[in-house]
Amino acid sequence: MEKPKVFFTDFRTKMYGEPIPKKLQRLIRTAGIGNIDFDGKFVAVKMHFGELGNISFLRPNFAKAVVDVIKDLGGKPFLTDCNTMYPGFRKNALEHLYCAWENGFTPLSVGCPVIIADGLKGTDDIDVPVRGGEYVKEAHIGRAVMDADIFISLSHFKGHEETGFGGAIKNIGMGCGSRAGKKDQHSAGKAQIDPVLCRGCRKCQKECANGGLVFDEERRKMTVTEQCVGCGRCLGACNFDAISFANFVANELLGRRMAEYAKAVVDGRPHFHISLIVDVSPNCDCHSENDAPIIPDIGMLCSFDPLALDQACVDLCNSVEPFKNGQVGDNMAKPGFVNYFDLFKNSRPTIDWKSCMEHAEKIGLGSRDYELVKL
Repeated sequence: MEKPKVFFTDFRTKMYGEPIPKKLQRLIRTAGIGNIDFDGKFVAVKMHFGELGNISFLRPNFAKAVVDVIKDLGGKPFLTDCNTMYPGFRKNALEHLYCAWENGFTPLSVGCPVIIADGLKGTDDIDVPVRGGEYVKEAHIGRAVMDADIFISLSHFKGHEETGFGGAIKNIGMGCGSRAGKKDQHSAGKAQIDPVLCRGCRKCQKECANGGLVFDEERRKMTVTEQCVGCGRCLGACNFDAISFANFVANELLGRRMAEYAKAVVDGRPHFHISLIVDVSPNCDCHSENDAPIIPDIGMLCSFDPLALDQACVDLCNSVEPFKNGQVGDNMAKPGFVNYFDLFKNSRPTIDWKSCMEHAEKIGLGSRDYELVKL
């Protein structure tokens, strides 16, 4: 069987030569994005708009470069992401859009609409069967993602405090999950209600289909019952961040569930994936801050295979020396440091990213064996 191709180019440009956005366009055209029939089709371009305060997320210029190619091929693109399950500036569609706009993602700057895929409160989702899933039978995916005819992922490849790194699979699996979907991947527990933050508005109770929430008239507070099945629907209904779920699922299980969610998103329709190894922060762009990069900028990659793309990005990251003035460099300078010869494990020794990749290959999401084609 032929190995999937991963196309790569670096960030080098000559003075008065080809700008980097044009180089990205040339890369994805060379990789064969034009072989997809975009004519008149709705195209979801999934990316992370960055949390307010964070400046390591992908610049809007990269998004516009991809959007312009899609439009030139006859597609109707929109940039999209789903709401978060934790408090921040992206927990509902209104705040999420304001955050995206403030970080530079507007229709004028990127050339297409910006749509929050799981609706106002993160509850507008579709249950999508996971073919071959072992941990997830139905994934809760943002409706706009699944309504699109074609799916494109545009990922900022960086470190991550729970999954080791964030690349195509995380951008797709975790990123396309609604608030219930994110909870499904992170936690197997029941809802927890903070009595200080709870206003007794009962909006969460209206979303519960299992009798898992009861209102205490005397205390004017909501309480969780044994009937709670941990579906996460109440999470999106609370405007006051009074509801949470313990994130106690092991890293290995989190990675496997994430791979199954990614498979649910891409199965049965055209898809294409782009990752940029630039401003490689040690932690997720979901943080309202970002530490210094841990390695130099490497380049831009794309493939029809999201797993091959992630593996190629990992391999390239592990082929360079980390910066001394960064989280990995700090760790390596500590007495008794154990070198794992793995950039992301050297950054956070407790993580395990390989279980996600192994499981993704097992369930048929893609291949870890690839051919790197340099532009």
